[in-house]
Amino acid sequence: MPNPRPVESRNDAELIRTNRGFYESLWAEARLIGPERFNTWPLLRELAASTAQRLEVAPGLRPRLPLRGTCFVDLSRAALQRLREQGADAVHGMIGSLPCQDSRFDLICAFDILEHVADDHSALAELARVAKPGATLLLSVPLHPEAWTAFDDFVGHCRRYEPAQIVERLAQHGFTIEYSAVYGMQPASSRLLDLGQWYLTHQRERAMWWYNRVFMPLGLRFQKTLQWRTGLGETHGVDELLLRCRRS
Repeated sequence: MPNPRPVESRNDAELIRTNRGFYESLWAEARLIGPERFNTWPLLRELAASTAQRLEVAPGLRPRLPLRGTCFVDLSRAALQRLREQGADAVHGMIGSLPCQDSRFDLICAFDILEHVADDHSALAELARVAKPGATLLLSVPLHPEAWTAFDDFVGHCRRYEPAQIVERLAQHGFTIEYSAVYGMQPASSRLLDLGQWYLTHQRERAMWWYNRVFMPLGLRFQKTLQWRTGLGETHGVDELLLRCRRS
């Protein structure tokens, strides 16, 4: 059976329902994991230390920037409550309408979010609006529409990007890709994904027990080391990229 294809015509209300249905219940039962435990931390540590004004959009309970001194914007009430309990400055909002002043931030992170919004032009325009001239933007995006699977639908993706498409779209909003890193990978077993989706849909409590106590710790333990490479780099066979961009 051929893979389903992304549909970019879904409106914001439909996407909000999809994402909230999945992530609100996910974060309600998940544990907050600090940024120093992720493989992105070695790439972000010095950047975070050298920037006074930082923003992370849609971190959920997986923030990649330090909890102290970073402004977090998220749609999930469960995630916001947990972040605030840890002393973070966390406010309710969406990437398409950020509750932030113009030209405020030196460093902005938006991991695993751009592919979730119906209007990514508006999202990028908002990131550009709140970025200072010369600011650094870090974002991750899934690549190659032909690699679309049912899991993309399940987690609320709206699209996967062609490499040239994301370069052009960023440029339209004043961002230039300086570095990239191979960030994600296509799951090796579609059957395992199907099983995971079934348990998350039909036996969520049991699935979350395994996720929090087994799969997430194992995933953290076996994370691959990330390395910057100049520009976009080779994208053949790459499922997801982490991009480091400069605001002109």
